[in-house]
Amino acid sequence: MTPSDEEGFLEDVDPDAYPPVLRLTSVPESVHRRDVIERFERWEAGETVPHVVNFENPSDLRALLTDRRIELLRSVLAERPESIRQLAERLDRDVKSVHEDLQLFAEHSVVHFESVGRAKRPFVPYDTIEVSMELSVPDAAEDAASA
Repeated sequence: MTPSDEEGFLEDVDPDAYPPVLRLTSVPESVHRRDVIERFERWEAGETVPHVVNFENPSDLRALLTDRRIELLRSVLAERPESIRQLAERLDRDVKSVHEDLQLFAEHSVVHFESVGRAKRPFVPYDTIEVSMELSVPDAAEDAASA
């Protein structure tokens, strides 16, 4: 799985300074690179642009977004938990599995953590998470390059 080149670019940013939208996409790398350039130009012009994490393989994006993980994200977005344990209790799930799901989301810059004493407090710094997957006929040039 190859998340976008943007992975980690917001690591040192204050959570209040994150863009309001996170977009999880699965588009061909060539399309993603054009989109990165276009978003960068809009950002330089002063526009607010989404943070985008691209998965070249659609099955990787589908594997990330299981029903249980989407429920977890909705819960964190609706009310920021005080700890992973509190989130697990809220969802009536095992702490270990919630922690594993949160770590997976953190690897893709969806969920972030702040330390509060010994507890790790998960949060999603975005107002909205959009998911987009492109399925299209392969371009003849791309098809020849992969052969």
